[in-house]
Amino acid sequence: MSQSDVDASTGLEDHGSGAVSQALPKAEQRKLDSDYLREPLLTELKNELPQFSEDALQILKFHGSYQQDDRDRREKGRDKHWQMMLRLRSPGGRIPADLFLALDDLSDRLGDGSLRATTRQAFQMHGVAKSDLKEVIGTIIRQMGSTLAACGDINRNVMAPAAPFEKDGYPAARQLADEIADLLSPEAAEGSYLDLWVDGDLSYRIKPSRGVKAARQRQKEGGVNSGSEQEPLYGDTYLPRKFKVAVTVPGDNSVDLLTQDIGLVAFADATGALKGCNVYVGGGMGRTHNKEETFARVADPLGYVAADQVFDLVQSILALQRDHGDRRLRRHARMKYLLHDRGVQWFKQELKARYFQGELKSLRNEPKAKLVDYLGWHRHRAGMWFVGIPLLCGRLQGELKAGLRRIVETYQLEIRLTPNQDLLLCNIGTPQRAGVRQALAALGIETPESPEALARHAIACPALPTCGLAITESERILPEILKRLNTQLERLAISKPILVRMTGCPNGCARPYMAELGLVGSGVNQYQLWLGGSANLQRLARPFLDKMPLESLETTLEPLLISWREAGGRRTLGDHISKLGDAAVSELLTST
Repeated sequence: MSQSDVDASTGLEDHGSGAVSQALPKAEQRKLDSDYLREPLLTELKNELPQFSEDALQILKFHGSYQQDDRDRREKGRDKHWQMMLRLRSPGGRIPADLFLALDDLSDRLGDGSLRATTRQAFQMHGVAKSDLKEVIGTIIRQMGSTLAACGDINRNVMAPAAPFEKDGYPAARQLADEIADLLSPEAAEGSYLDLWVDGDLSYRIKPSRGVKAARQRQKEGGVNSGSEQEPLYGDTYLPRKFKVAVTVPGDNSVDLLTQDIGLVAFADATGALKGCNVYVGGGMGRTHNKEETFARVADPLGYVAADQVFDLVQSILALQRDHGDRRLRRHARMKYLLHDRGVQWFKQELKARYFQGELKSLRNEPKAKLVDYLGWHRHRAGMWFVGIPLLCGRLQGELKAGLRRIVETYQLEIRLTPNQDLLLCNIGTPQRAGVRQALAALGIETPESPEALARHAIACPALPTCGLAITESERILPEILKRLNTQLERLAISKPILVRMTGCPNGCARPYMAELGLVGSGVNQYQLWLGGSANLQRLARPFLDKMPLESLETTLEPLLISWREAGGRRTLGDHISKLGDAAVSELLTST
């Protein structure tokens, strides 16, 4: 690898001397030394230690797994209770029946007995021992699943509307998500992935479409080329930080489009073929407490691109972030900061000057965005149905998990996961509807279309006890928080719903900064209070209280909720807060 290749792949400057001005940051050097994400992971998989070293676990992330410590099971004077969490790569949330059955078996036999639907439409499995990790990931691969690039400094799982509708551009959006997932898959790392988990069996390589193959060939040309022969798009040090892409259709904001690095709104013609996409860039949720230079951000509109240029534009945007993203300071490395610091006009000019040879036009008109959830029964084509099942916090365990397994196994149904952590059972033939409906009723799911209003769109991150970043609780207490809020709303005679999201730390995995009411862990049983996002996920919330004790939730919110009730009309809480203004809201929150 030449010096110029190092410069290109790290974004570090060569000031004309032929040498990089500073040594590589540790995170960058680790990736460069890994032999395309093999080492020291490959070596450490063979030892008998219960945990990986720091170097190995950072490489492990690219393979879709995090090392965790179950804090509930710690014992004084003993080592941490090490375990692995792994996450699937499942574009658009699609999980075929055989893969789900394999995951269910693995979670019971080698995990903690649960599966968890994430906010990026993938299953997570918790509680896997290091010694069992190869069997778990290898089994997933052999069942035609993958965990490659589900984590790490690389493109993550590509989101798309989960509903299997065969009209209104939904098939085109799903196909585009699948193809972008293949397009942005790392080349050399795919070989490393198969070496580690299925002993180099290349029959499990990703098999891209003809259009994706041609686009990947173009990764070796122009500014998109990183200078690395092995990783022509990513370069030998991959991306500065994680990268997220979502595709949807006009009006459907089930994917939280504006929180993505790249958001694509796919327009289709009368035959269902893709015509082109509106493109948004630079969204992101993660931030750090007491670091004002870190913040949540919604994406900027970039323009409209024709269908035959979408792949080249997506590759070009990723390459621009590869070269210009901040590799010195990781908390400043996401593409949202590049957009914030340089501006969308600079971004567009740089894109056209060095990376993208196609044409960007003005955005096409879109209908008003709506948070769609697909709960309940829907016909997606003649004689075929799907049913959306609410899963609060996405956790699937116990009798519900066993019952869904029986349904999937009996009827060979495909599962699709939503960004709202819900689950769709798909491809139900009309003759099967009664049997599926009866089986769901036996599990207590008689009216999947009408969960409690607050719970319908509420989401939470896992937080304690397993997430190493968690400051306090989230998933485990969200049901109680919703119950408390629901009791308060009933007492105040307020019947309108509120979009609630909760996280145990500021990293934003449940996207709390888009909520009408967001609770972000800032201490033990203390939360930042974020308010004012929009019910259709188009506006950021703002922070109003930094360390609100959880026991003070109702008394803190009461004056604000009364103000909302007295305002009357159909205005949502988020819109009411936006209309009041921050000063008036702050006064109400501190008036008790």
